[in-house]
Amino acid sequence: MLVLVAPGQGSQTPGFLTEWLELPGAADRVAAWSDAIGLDLARYGTKADADEIRDTAVAQPLLVAAGLLSASALGDIAPGAVAGHSVGEITAAALSGVLDDAAALSLVRKRGLAMADAAAITETGMAALLGGDPEVTVPHLEKLGLTPANINGGGQIVAAGTMEQIAALEADKPEGVRRVVPLKVAGAFHTHHMGPAVETLAEAAKALAPADPKVAYVSNKDGRAVASGAEVLERLVGQVANPVRWDLCMETFEELGVTALLELCPGGTLTGLAKRALPGVKTLALKTPADLDAARELVAEHAA
Repeated sequence: MLVLVAPGQGSQTPGFLTEWLELPGAADRVAAWSDAIGLDLARYGTKADADEIRDTAVAQPLLVAAGLLSASALGDIAPGAVAGHSVGEITAAALSGVLDDAAALSLVRKRGLAMADAAAITETGMAALLGGDPEVTVPHLEKLGLTPANINGGGQIVAAGTMEQIAALEADKPEGVRRVVPLKVAGAFHTHHMGPAVETLAEAAKALAPADPKVAYVSNKDGRAVASGAEVLERLVGQVANPVRWDLCMETFEELGVTALLELCPGGTLTGLAKRALPGVKTLALKTPADLDAARELVAEHAA
């Protein structure tokens, strides 16, 4: 059984869209998306520097566009389940048929802008913890006023909060944590600091007409497979202010009988997590068009 996954913010790198735009029809498709959402995705994906694409309002639509573009290059496939990490959940919503591409790009543009606005209210950030036991780490974070914003499995946790709280964490690491690595993100995503963005997205969601997913849609909220399109959309709205439970998503993949996991562009992070948490499952990160042949072989072997 094949699981198709879409990465989240922080996976983008300068120029990562360049080779994808050389595929037949890709440049026209991205140009149409850019016009529709008022953001030059092609320029940001090919010429912008790291600071420009770190901007939440830019990074999020860029990642969804990249995921949709790389998925379409695979052709018609039949995964057993789809999921996305954080903003990748919107990519997954489109892949499962809950939203069409235009609705997904419109929603993620509003999401990025709303989260950027929320992040500007207070100086906040995120940091990855290397090592440690979640049962020890999580209470320690909560003692410092931090939120375990991403619980990614394999012991990997990302903390989020004010910059003062992040500094306190660096000075007072949980037992067993080797390093605290600040992440290049614009704010404390998936925490209460994103509350204003939830309100904005809830209003935007009223204009959408979600369909029920055609394949299992595995949610970041609790790792549960959600069968209702309306519930998927409701979860997409609320998830910006709630922790990402990727560990539970991977547990569900295993329960569903996953045999292969394919990560869309710009892949790497989620396949790395899967290698540790899902031993024996074949993984492939679709980073450039050069990976398409191997990806198609994986699809042919493991998709329905």
